[in-house]
Amino acid sequence: MVYSIAEWKLRAGLKEAGETVPDQKNKPAGQPTMKWVFFLFRDVSEVVVKIGNMVKCEVANMKEVLLKILRLLGPECEKYYG
Repeated sequence: MVYSIAEWKLRAGLKEAGETVPDQKNKPAGQPTMKWVFFLFRDVSEVVVKIGNMVKCEVANMKEVLLKILRLLGPECEKYYG
């Protein structure tokens, strides 16, 4: 159910904004599946660097298309990658 809601929300956001995301063949897609979107996020990871008492957390491998997807999914999703 959550998967379906996320897919619906993303597709609605893409349609409303007149945006697309690249599909598996790198062609514009207005109705991507969440399976594909999750695959696009496969390289994203959190990097934690500790030096003494300092801890720095960063998100690695974020691409523009992923930021666009997060923006379209809303602030609830964006906050996890900020």
